[in-house]
Amino acid sequence: MSKGLIGIKVGMTSIFDDASGGHYPCTVVAVEPNVVTQIRTQEKDGYSAVQVAIGSKKEKRTSKAMRGHFEAAGVDPKRHLREFPIAEGMELAAGAEINLSDVFAEGELIDVTGTSKGKGFQGVVKRHGFRGVNDATHGQHNRQRAPGSIGAGSDPSRVFKGTRMAGRTGNDRVTVKNLEILRIMADQNAILISGAIPGPKNGLVELKKKK
Repeated sequence: MSKGLIGIKVGMTSIFDDASGGHYPCTVVAVEPNVVTQIRTQEKDGYSAVQVAIGSKKEKRTSKAMRGHFEAAGVDPKRHLREFPIAEGMELAAGAEINLSDVFAEGELIDVTGTSKGKGFQGVVKRHGFRGVNDATHGQHNRQRAPGSIGAGSDPSRVFKGTRMAGRTGNDRVTVKNLEILRIMADQNAILISGAIPGPKNGLVELKKKK
């Protein structure tokens, strides 16, 4: 079986545990059945993996090459495709569906990968958590959010690579590890994952089993 699935982030909520009286924040992820579109093999591709897809897509908006790819698998055009390792001893065929409960179980720890929210061009306080230059009561004027010195002058006469400065923030591929599956709602194709995961609402995420 596949070691991961594609999902769509719905939003955050919280659940109560009557037994312990605990209150747990969690993220709701919609995971519709993933369709197998291709099987990667060691002999043909040099590695073993399964390619899965979700989300319907109009045929006229699908390239000719991708239409042929989906026809070979015997499935309708899909919008999102990803590859995941195959669990040992499992066999899959193109066109098969992988459900949420086939891969994950409640209480299991997983890794979640997504694209973080884009923040645009931001200063060093928001981007790197700088405190600012001293305090307003010590003669500073309009400098509280400034980056301060970025290097010496005539030597080395340049700014070292990697210096933390203002710039584009967010919109990066982020993986959050060791998140617990609090609840699986198979009848609603949804999963509750402890804590927060990357990305905005309706953002694509990858749920991966621990190796």
